[in-house]
Amino acid sequence: MMIDDPRSRIAALRAEIARHDELYYRRAQPELADFDYDSLKAELARLELANPELAGGASPTRRIGDDRSEGFIRVRHRQAMTTLDNTYDEVELREFHERLVKLLGDHLLAYTVEPKIDGLAVSLTYEHGRLVRAITRGDGEEGDDVTANVRTIRTLPHELSGLPLPDVIEIRGEIYLTYEEFQRINQLQEENGLEPYANPRNLAAGTLKLLDAREVAQRELRIVVYGMGFCEPQVVISQSDFQRQLAAWGLPTVEHWAAVKGIDEAWAAVQELDRRRRDFAYATDGAVVKLDRIDQQRVAGFRGEGQAARKLSPRWACAFKFPPDRAETLIRAITIQVGRTGALTPVAELDPVLIAGTTVRRATLHNADEIARKDVRVGDAVLIEKAGEIIPAVVQVVLEKRPPTSVPYDFPKNCPVCQAVAERGEGEVVWRCPNPDCPEKVRRRIAHFTSRACLDIDGLGEEVVDLLVSRGLVKSLPDLFRLKIEHLLPLKKSGEVWAANLIAAIEARRGADLWRVIHGLGIPQVGAAAAKDLARRFRSLESLAAADATSLIGIEGIGEKTAAAILSWLGLESNRATIAELQDAGLHPAAPPAPAPATGSPVSGKTFVLTGTLPTLSREEATTLIERAGGKVSGSVSKKTGYVLAGEEAGSKLEKARTLGVPIIDEAQFRLLLTLAGPAQSPEMPDVPSQNVP
Repeated sequence: MMIDDPRSRIAALRAEIARHDELYYRRAQPELADFDYDSLKAELARLELANPELAGGASPTRRIGDDRSEGFIRVRHRQAMTTLDNTYDEVELREFHERLVKLLGDHLLAYTVEPKIDGLAVSLTYEHGRLVRAITRGDGEEGDDVTANVRTIRTLPHELSGLPLPDVIEIRGEIYLTYEEFQRINQLQEENGLEPYANPRNLAAGTLKLLDAREVAQRELRIVVYGMGFCEPQVVISQSDFQRQLAAWGLPTVEHWAAVKGIDEAWAAVQELDRRRRDFAYATDGAVVKLDRIDQQRVAGFRGEGQAARKLSPRWACAFKFPPDRAETLIRAITIQVGRTGALTPVAELDPVLIAGTTVRRATLHNADEIARKDVRVGDAVLIEKAGEIIPAVVQVVLEKRPPTSVPYDFPKNCPVCQAVAERGEGEVVWRCPNPDCPEKVRRRIAHFTSRACLDIDGLGEEVVDLLVSRGLVKSLPDLFRLKIEHLLPLKKSGEVWAANLIAAIEARRGADLWRVIHGLGIPQVGAAAAKDLARRFRSLESLAAADATSLIGIEGIGEKTAAAILSWLGLESNRATIAELQDAGLHPAAPPAPAPATGSPVSGKTFVLTGTLPTLSREEATTLIERAGGKVSGSVSKKTGYVLAGEEAGSKLEKARTLGVPIIDEAQFRLLLTLAGPAQSPEMPDVPSQNVP
């Protein structure tokens, strides 16, 4: 493309790139895909090369993005923290290899190939094995001190285990959110009338920059480490050695990496990683190819050395970016879902389309503003992308295929179920049904309350809940405990056994664990973890109902926002009445047991990681047994893991446990541990043969 006025085009590109840098690095609200952003920078670089008199030190081609924010202390990195150059096809990857071959004179260079985690880069400083500081990348030279927030990450050890330990080392890593945690937080956002987050990376970045560590603790940030900055004295000679040393220190490392020789093996490893990455708990958007030998890395150096004040990117590494999983399909209808809080959520009903191995028939449109911003209409051809690799989302409308008869979508003014006039609170993006007796709101509330994650009432699934609500037998949570067999008999032919079993199942949950009841109440921002914290602190529904701000904020893991949400919920007379009516109806939750003694039990104080399918226990049941015996459950394996409890089809956690030498047990061995822990921790479970874990 010919540029008539390169000066104007360069100025426009610099301004546009600066705007996108602000959105990505500081606000965590990017509008461009990485490929489109890189295309802008590549065009600018070409123009500056062709017009050297217009190239200057202020150009974004001569600096990296800057994620520093107000409110944080700024700290210099001992060794500059750079960014990676991106490649998008095999040809570019082979060109990267050929440049290194020309420089180093070796056609069979050793590389490591690692996943590129789509999170927020940080640098951890350990002195004599102790974590002393965590810093964001910042501008590469200095970043924000986020130590307090990083210390809330449960999977990150504050002390390194194993030798050798350098006096000082900067360990580079990526902070992320699991898909499960991302979905949980977005569900809360939408229920509270707030804008959902676009992807896990944006949410992780925004969370790390919160000024209150207690709020950060409400979101389960995770971290994975993979790189080395300053290190004195040197303890490894290669990147592959460093990966093994990170695991030996007990740090959370990448789930899969490969040591290869030559570009053919590197390309094969990149393709293998693309096949594996959807099994990872975190979002990956590419593969990182690094020269393995550190002495060769030093020879290759960094782009920008000798011509700019700051190092920009290593010449010895590059990121191969995977294309997003996208497909084109048609929107046949837009339907409205009513949530248990009354949130009206629009959903695109699609012609079925295959994306990343799964058939997608529906995609969320989030809210009315999102539909208007993208101008989504019934009958449109649209691009669907699995945001964060799992959540179907409408990326854009294919305008050239829009039917001539198309009309803008008119968001409904009434609840589609009860026809109540929808309301929208000040500052909210979500429209809501205000009717507390809306059948769909009632159904959703009851379905949540009885679900496996909450009271876990056997036989009371969504179909039965629908039946009870539609017949008017259950209009509130307390109504569940007022049901009698004679109420149920007319619902099914020959239903005596079914009715008796359902009543028995409800009766069995009158003494359910307190945390399950608290979780089931649907208090905003209170998931299972927060419900357990509240149960341990208050030990009864009466005490919880009398909670004040001081008592709530004093609980570890409960921040100011969560405390405010709890108090707001408790402040509604209808909610306090629900608690009182539940107790009057015979619900008497069981307070959590006192913690088991720290000694004399093989379970107390131990961290368990669960993987695979156990013969007779669900994960929830196994977790409950571990916690009752004084242990805790983690989602990742480290040197500090006590046991990995493995069942059939165990995943990468089993392989990592073997690598780290963590004890691996099956369900039979787990039952034996519980028996040794004492009668209070050894519930009756059916006998199963000992499992030979592969």
